Amino acid sequence: MKRTAPAVAAVATALLLGVTGCGQDAGASTGTLQTPSATKAPAAAQNEAPKSTLAGLVVLPRGYVADPRHSAGPFTASTYLRNWSADPAVDRALLLNAGFVEGYRASRLSPDKKKRFTVQFFKAATPAKAKTLQQGFWNQETHERDFGVPNALSDARVEYDGGSGQSEAVAAVSFVVGTLVVELTVRQTGALGTDPRPDTALLTTLTAQQHTRLT
Repeated sequence: MKRTAPAVAAVATALLLGVTGCGQDAGASTGTLQTPSATKAPAAAQNEAPKSTLAGLVVLPRGYVADPRHSAGPFTASTYLRNWSADPAVDRALLLNAGFVEGYRASRLSPDKKKRFTVQFFKAATPAKAKTLQQGFWNQETHERDFGVPNALSDARVEYDGGSGQSEAVAAVSFVVGTLVVELTVRQTGALGTDPRPDTALLTTLTAQQHTRLT
C-alpha cells in the first residue's frame, strides 16, 4: 500500500533509532481460498527472509494470475522498508513499537492484467500493538469513502498516479485478527479521462474469506 505520513512523521522520527526489517510480494480473481506458491526470489532476498508461518493463511482471488513484477513470500522489517515503504522512517518506528515479528506479502493480476490484488500480513507482539500498528499505517493515507466492510477499515478512491500519468482506482481494506494486521488492496489504472472504478465487490468478498480463514 502506498503511504504518505504527514502528522505521524514527527513522532516517528523521534521514536526510532534501530530496527531490522521487512519486505516481499505476490497476488490473484474472485473469492476462492488459495495458498500462494512462493515464486523464486533473488538469492539475497532468500537469505534475508526466513521461512514463513503465514504463507498457508493467505487467501487469493480465483482466476487471477502470477504477478511477474512481484514475488510472493515472507518479509522482514528491513526488506519491507527497502522495497515497499513510502516513508521508511515512519514505518520503521511503527514496526519497532509494534514489536514486529514477521510479515508476508502476495500479489496477483487479473486475467486481463488491468487489476493488481495485493495482500500483506504484519504480525505484531500483542493484539493491542497490532491495533496500534493498523491505525498507524491507515492514518498515513488520505481516504475518501468507506464502503462498509464489517469489522474493518475500508476505502475506495480514484487518484492520479504521477509515475504512470494515469488515473488509478483503489479499493483498500485493513483489519486485525489477534496479533495479525491484514491489508488488502485492489488497484486498477486507466488513461486520464477514463473512469476506473474501485473494485469494492471483489475486496469485500476476499476480506470475508480472509477473515474466515484466520479465525
